Amino acid sequence: MTDIDDLVRRVAIRAASDSKDLPDPLGDAQIAEAEGQLGFALHPLLARLYGEVADGGFGPDYRLLPLFGSGSSVVGEYLTRRKASVGADHPQWPEGVVPILTWGCAMYAGVDCFSGDGQVLLFEPNPYGGGSWEQCWFLDSSSLEAWLETWLAGTGWFEEDAFERDDLDEPRPWDRAASRLMSGASADVHCHWSFAGRSALRGP
Repeated sequence: MTDIDDLVRRVAIRAASDSKDLPDPLGDAQIAEAEGQLGFALHPLLARLYGEVADGGFGPDYRLLPLFGSGSSVVGEYLTRRKASVGADHPQWPEGVVPILTWGCAMYAGVDCFSGDGQVLLFEPNPYGGGSWEQCWFLDSSSLEAWLETWLAGTGWFEEDAFERDDLDEPRPWDRAASRLMSGASADVHCHWSFAGRSALRGP
């Protein structure tokens, strides 16, 4: 099992190495404000990244979006996409999945804040041919921890030389896409991560 404190430390070292001009980390009050706008708590590990590493600007490829504020952000992108999905015949974006970075070409990485492990999803809209958006959602990683480890190790599908490897683990269709897109999460799942519930993953 990953030592979360060690993982956050290694992510911070890599982030500082990749960029000499990282945004400052966010305070607890700022993270709580963002969560209030979202209507649910961030996955605890994601909250630690924004609170202990930086407000975005690190990670694979185009790097994590800032949590909120002017311009493209996690909160802004989520609220815009959810507004367009609520009440739609074919909702595009599931409740509780926050977009954390763009891969370009309208593709996003998202963290499912309603899943215990913080599954990382890939939204790839380019195959969309009308009707359900189910076909556009893929499971990138079973957990945010594993996704970060893949980035640190340089073994992700998004690496430049990825498709030259025989052991490449590519995203696969998300088996919960249809149910999450149409029904969202139940009320009890909203409380899965309370603000206090992050204590298990919060450093000393």
